[in-house]
Amino acid sequence: MSKLFRRKPYSTSNRTPLNRVLGLWDIVFFGIAAIIGAGSFSSLGEAIFRAGPGVIILYIICGFACAFTALCYAEFASRIPTAGSAYTYAYASFGELIAWIIGWALIMEYSFGNIYVAFSWSNYFTSFLDRIGWHIPDNLTCSYSEAYKAVLHHSANAKLLNAWKIAPVIGNFKLILDLPALVINGLITWLCYIGIKESKNFNNLLVIVKLAVIILVIFIGIAYVNTGNWFPTNPHTKIQSFMPNGFVGVMSAVSGVFFAYIGFDALSILAEETKNPQKNLPKGMIISLILCTIIYIFLTLILTGMVDYTKFDGIGDPLSFIFAKENANLPWMEFIVSFVAVIAITTVLLVFQMGQPRIWMAMSRDGLLPQKFQQIHPKRKTPSFATIITGIVVGVPILFTDKTFILDFTSIGTIFAFALVCGGVMLMPKREKIKGKFSLPYINGKYAFPIIFIGGLITFYLWIPHFFNTLLDWSDQKEGEFRISIFFFIVINLILCVLAFVKNLSLIPLIGLCSCLYLLTGMNHENWYWFGIWFLIGIIIYFVYGYRNSKMNKKHEQLV
Repeated sequence: MSKLFRRKPYSTSNRTPLNRVLGLWDIVFFGIAAIIGAGSFSSLGEAIFRAGPGVIILYIICGFACAFTALCYAEFASRIPTAGSAYTYAYASFGELIAWIIGWALIMEYSFGNIYVAFSWSNYFTSFLDRIGWHIPDNLTCSYSEAYKAVLHHSANAKLLNAWKIAPVIGNFKLILDLPALVINGLITWLCYIGIKESKNFNNLLVIVKLAVIILVIFIGIAYVNTGNWFPTNPHTKIQSFMPNGFVGVMSAVSGVFFAYIGFDALSILAEETKNPQKNLPKGMIISLILCTIIYIFLTLILTGMVDYTKFDGIGDPLSFIFAKENANLPWMEFIVSFVAVIAITTVLLVFQMGQPRIWMAMSRDGLLPQKFQQIHPKRKTPSFATIITGIVVGVPILFTDKTFILDFTSIGTIFAFALVCGGVMLMPKREKIKGKFSLPYINGKYAFPIIFIGGLITFYLWIPHFFNTLLDWSDQKEGEFRISIFFFIVINLILCVLAFVKNLSLIPLIGLCSCLYLLTGMNHENWYWFGIWFLIGIIIYFVYGYRNSKMNKKHEQLV
């Protein structure tokens, strides 16, 4: 049993077969590329529809959680400047089995996340082509699953219904596939294969264009804001509120909002291609996260101020939608945003597609995956085999999955990984500060954390007393699931309060862990069900292959 939790020591050496070409601002730009993309240009619309203007609160909560999580990532990146992200950090703190579980969750995050981003890219790309008079048949611009569900549930989405209607039949199968999503996945895989320097230059250029247009959207949109839209009327209670669907409605949008943030942890995967990673990686993570949170708050204020939140139902291109004929009626802005959205989402695809091969490379080095995954191209200096496999793993599910399922599935795995990173920092031994390297400040949480958590509960009770009064009322299935999650959240954090008091745990990772656990309360039972299946498959693979082939079984282990 002890072998399952054996920890791996890591060298702080900067030796690597990969090219170290990334500076601080390259890291910041990769962070912006990953964070501002599908979250602002696609999933933001669905999040606004679920939560109303109150979605801003959720962006602040997610930004808050990610800020503390980023500090924990930064501490690990400073200690272990090795590719592998949370997987590597878990191996050093929790041990092999938990490291495998994290690695398996990261496979979900990057590979499955890129499936959603590829779908979003396709939506914007086909929308842009339509605006210039080029139309791709509807059956080649959506997934089979989306079209089938639209017909089955009598959806009002004309595009999906038409895709099912016009699709040619081969045998008993209708030919419906998202061709643009497949093509962009192939092109991004090729770019990641040819080299990190080429990827860096391409990314930096696109990020500059993306930021310029987002600033333009904010400044143009201010003139069209109707502040009354920030306090819409609830259709059932007839009460005007910043949160028209209540706090439960806000939390129901957690998948869409959190998806906007998941890219920042991809920066830690680039440790072996970063100059002075123990200094530049932590700074790059924190700067990019702060900038992106501010941008998201301003964007959300503009969108919810310009258009009533109920109109965002099913809108996959919210930033161009607000300038459509029925809204601000600025066709030139609608055209610009549609074009730049294609660029913006391309950068997200690039960062995610770079991240996955390096996770597999790290796991292969440890013997938990076949050696082929750590193969480095002699000329390109990229994990070539793992990059190709990533392209296949992303491309095949595009044929039969849909965006909604992928979005929820990705978010739960990511938050789970974030929670373990925060917990892992608390298990690491204290170290002396080293000049030129990031060091997580130690703030004793013995008294502070219990006061903050219990004080927060009391404040929340005074703010929304009926929520606690009906904590065990499960008559509404959706609210019942949320309250069950809240119950476990409170119990776990009370245990953390006791541990903080007894063990003098550090406050920053405690708050990061608490915040991530709270975000998990927004996941419904279906999310947990599919995550459990994915988790079970990973455990089986570990015991069949990883446990037997782990390099930790060898007496003479070489430090990475």
